[in-house]
Amino acid sequence: MSEPKDEHPAPLTAVPDPAPADAAPLPELPDAALVAVASGGNAVARFGRMIKFSHTVFALPFALAAAALAARGHPLSLSRLLAIIVAMAGARTAAMGFNRIVDRRIDARNPRTAQRELPAGAISLHAAWALTLASTAVFIGAAAFLGKLCLALAPVALLFLFGYSFTKRFTFLCHLFLGLAIAGGPGGAWIAVRGDIGAPALWLMLAVATWIGGFDILYALADRDFDRSAGLHSIPARFGVRGALAISGALHVVTMAALVMLARAGALGPIYLAGVILIGAILVWEHAIVRPSDLSRLDMAFFSLNGYVSVAFFVATLADVLVRR
Repeated sequence: MSEPKDEHPAPLTAVPDPAPADAAPLPELPDAALVAVASGGNAVARFGRMIKFSHTVFALPFALAAAALAARGHPLSLSRLLAIIVAMAGARTAAMGFNRIVDRRIDARNPRTAQRELPAGAISLHAAWALTLASTAVFIGAAAFLGKLCLALAPVALLFLFGYSFTKRFTFLCHLFLGLAIAGGPGGAWIAVRGDIGAPALWLMLAVATWIGGFDILYALADRDFDRSAGLHSIPARFGVRGALAISGALHVVTMAALVMLARAGALGPIYLAGVILIGAILVWEHAIVRPSDLSRLDMAFFSLNGYVSVAFFVATLADVLVRR
């Protein structure tokens, strides 16, 4: 998968930013710094940088929380839990590998991404395909272990995960497509435990989809000028900085509403709700530090604060489930 990466906001119209002063110069995000040494180190480290393994913290905690919720009154063996983790890791690695392959020529033209492993030659195209296909096989194998329904839905999940890589070529809604793709993680974890889908899983999937979509819009601010010049589509490229911040904020309002509804649908209590309040505070902080006139802390909003959101959700959900058991 690609990275994801006011005052009173202006109306969301399809006009360009009013002037170069619309936003301060963007910070250099960690990608370039991490990849600058891609030619050194061992192969595992290079592949880890290519697929951004550290960003697993954004998605895996939600899948584990969904498994914990689904396991109330349903057995969850250690082998099944491990299979859920393996499936998540396989799907994410396959999606990231595929995205890097599909976007390698675009990445080579973008100054921010030109030093990524594939365009820089630190990893060969053959090796990237090998990793992607092997990870796809791992995901399908884990899905088969988790049951017939998980196996049947595996191609659908892959369609979204792989399909996302093409969406920025034709629609500015690519961020929402990414959100839907990653929301399949907690949905799949729920199905792996219960064998069906329920209201709590649907509310959680909505929360994840809008949370991911909202912060991917923030990440895409770094490439808005390049996207426009390259004919690529994104919400920042379409609506400018102010419009993108407004839309991202609106999506995160939906995220909070879905998390509140999950409390009711999932019979969750005060510990969970305290976690939701903390998440709301983090999201408010995230939007407070990313302003149209100052994007210098964009990297902090994307990499640090969103990691805190997912961990806070997992800890609060698991603690509430265990205490109320």
